[in-house]
Amino acid sequence: MKKLILIGRSESGKTTLMQALRGEEIHYAKTQSVNYSDILIDTPGEYLQSKNLGGALAVYSYEADVVGLLISATEPYSLFSPNIVSLATREVIGIVTKIDLPNANVPLADRWLKIAGCKKIFHVDSTHSYGVSEILDYLIQR
Repeated sequence: MKKLILIGRSESGKTTLMQALRGEEIHYAKTQSVNYSDILIDTPGEYLQSKNLGGALAVYSYEADVVGLLISATEPYSLFSPNIVSLATREVIGIVTKIDLPNANVPLADRWLKIAGCKKIFHVDSTHSYGVSEILDYLIQR
């Protein structure tokens, strides 16, 4: 199974998605440091939000097979630069989270991930496990 690193701003749903992918009970937990599990690496949102910490994401991505860029469907803007995936030495997928919320704008989040360069995009509602199995299936594929 491929190892996935989750990258996104604070409160984009990285830790909740990690819990859902691992089949754990969903509960709020603030990620303070990089967390490793068998197939997942969860990163703090501050690493993406600070130019001083952004380089660490590149280093940690070397330990993964797939980079997952997360954007919440409720976010008013994207932190991912256009065509940023061209800088990655790993496969990059897009993941739109919080698609179940009333103020979700999935087409806008999709557009931001496409502008970033993501070719494969998943839609998830981690609290109800919608879309979680599709990501797991993707990680299992050779």
